[in-house]
Amino acid sequence: MTPQQKHSTEDTEKTSKVCEYEREPVPKNALLGFKSFVGMYAGEHCAGTELMIGPLFVAAGVSAYDVVVGLIVGNALAVLSWIFLCAPIATRMRLTLYYQLEKICGRKLVTLYNLANGVMFCFLAGAMVTVSATAVGVWFDFKMPGLNDLYPNSAGWVLAVLVLGGLIAVVAAYGYQTVAKFANIASPWMVLVFLAFGFVGLRQFIDVTGQEVNSLGGLWDLAKNQIWKGGAPQEGQVKFTFWHVTFFAWFCNMAMHVGMSDLSVFRYARKSWYAVASAAGMYVGHFMAWLCASILYAYQLHLDPSDTDVLPGPLAYRAAGLVGLVCVIIAGWTTANPTIYRAGLAFQAIVPKTSRFTITLITGGIATIAGLFPAVAMKLLGFVALYGMLLMPMGAVVFVDFWLIRKFGLQSYYAELSKKTFNWAAGIAWLGTLGICWYLVKYAGIQIFFVSLPGWFVAAVLYILASKIYQKKFRPGAMV
Repeated sequence: MTPQQKHSTEDTEKTSKVCEYEREPVPKNALLGFKSFVGMYAGEHCAGTELMIGPLFVAAGVSAYDVVVGLIVGNALAVLSWIFLCAPIATRMRLTLYYQLEKICGRKLVTLYNLANGVMFCFLAGAMVTVSATAVGVWFDFKMPGLNDLYPNSAGWVLAVLVLGGLIAVVAAYGYQTVAKFANIASPWMVLVFLAFGFVGLRQFIDVTGQEVNSLGGLWDLAKNQIWKGGAPQEGQVKFTFWHVTFFAWFCNMAMHVGMSDLSVFRYARKSWYAVASAAGMYVGHFMAWLCASILYAYQLHLDPSDTDVLPGPLAYRAAGLVGLVCVIIAGWTTANPTIYRAGLAFQAIVPKTSRFTITLITGGIATIAGLFPAVAMKLLGFVALYGMLLMPMGAVVFVDFWLIRKFGLQSYYAELSKKTFNWAAGIAWLGTLGICWYLVKYAGIQIFFVSLPGWFVAAVLYILASKIYQKKFRPGAMV
């Protein structure tokens, strides 16, 4: 069983004999080896989102140098964040993120966090249903949404999303283990198909342009002159530079590393350096797959500059025919299923007496409704940045509480020690940081891609200062 399966099956049926260590440290006999994490990250990050993000880079008018070098640097920073921020705490405490937050923040504040987390997961899953529906649209030839469409624009689109979303929700409700096994089988095949997309796209460019590519220099000339040409972005898109690409690659998984969600994953790692396995996902999915998917969209624009629709189904079909369509459906499916499952877990923590099956079905329904509206998928770059920003402050709270809080003469795990259900210091750090970030975006003109880095430090400082006041009447040894 992969660590993803272990941390995502936390509410497996009561009849299950498998202990998921939801409220206790993972014991030594349950720890996993390095290969488990390589496989999980490679599969997790080469999926449906890549088919949207790659083309959106081209739509953002990025240049070849900016996208290639930016992805190299940004993905390296993401890997380092897993290695130095997330994994050391995970392998020392071996607790889930949710249990650690409950100890720090209290049950009521964690409930708010779970609600925000679950809603974000629903929208992300909805975007993946949208991705899969674009493949169905090729088969049944119904009208599909364009790059700037906000609402469903055909009955066929609505029907396809409802059917796919319903099937995904039912499968997720029946349990994650079967879903994860299928994803692990499909992932190596999907990686090869993504690679094929890139090679086919390059071959198509060479055939159409007549440009000779006999060396790396020739390939680079093709890339910067025909594929990632820079220039103005498509209407409604933000112009991307090196810094946009770098920060996006670094922070698109901010909720997982800086936000500490993957504490639940690396609590199973024997050593903290196993977090280097995240590079398998970053450079297979968030480098190779993004670039290969963007080549397909660049070729579409080369054939018809007015055809700006970002639709993974038609892109994949043009490159690989039926295999491409199947890849799009599976890529969206293998991403949406675990995402709906995780959202269901977050919501069930709010209403624990409701069965996981029922909650997951309801969650899948919410995700399906979100999938009807293409705005999330078409604005996925901004949505992912928003998602990371919303959950980032709690990662700073966990980091400070583990490494720094006692150096200021304060208590770590304050909610647990004081029996409080709402740690206002953590609440102020979270909500105050979000308010400051919102102000920077709304009134200071700073783009959302760049506010999360300073926001992390703001959250850390707010948590320390608020704890100084909130814990004032408590001193070490004063609490029972």
